[in-house]
Amino acid sequence: MTTVAPLLNVLPPEGRDRMMELATESAFPAGARIFEEGSRADRFWIIRSGAVELDLHVPGRRAVVVEQLGPGDLLGWSWLFPPRSWHLGAAAATPVRALEFDAAKVRALFDEEPELSQALTLRIAEVIAHRLQSARSRLLDLYGPAGGGSLRR
Repeated sequence: MTTVAPLLNVLPPEGRDRMMELATESAFPAGARIFEEGSRADRFWIIRSGAVELDLHVPGRRAVVVEQLGPGDLLGWSWLFPPRSWHLGAAAATPVRALEFDAAKVRALFDEEPELSQALTLRIAEVIAHRLQSARSRLLDLYGPAGGGSLRR
């Protein structure tokens, strides 16, 4: 689970209310693929319960789990930046309940409320930095010299 505080806590109450107006409840059974790396990113979730594994396609091998997310965590940030396709894959490790947000509606809200956009974009940037470091560490653990893999320069 990430150490980044829950996404909506950075917002003033009125901004949080505007975001919650866009939220719908969703659920995924254990083992369900939520999205695939490279597919269109048109929504995101805030996990309410359960666990989601983020994975990375490795040619010639099974996908590598790079991080596990849990309650309060943001699932999906690729919707915010062109080309709006998923950078990782995601699967429900356990039954998952989440708040789901339509990305186009959130981007439209961002156009209306620049301060809300800035606050959420900065928090999402923190999430991205954390996920990048987690993925890097996990891949080094798996494929670095101590993990039996080889590093090429």
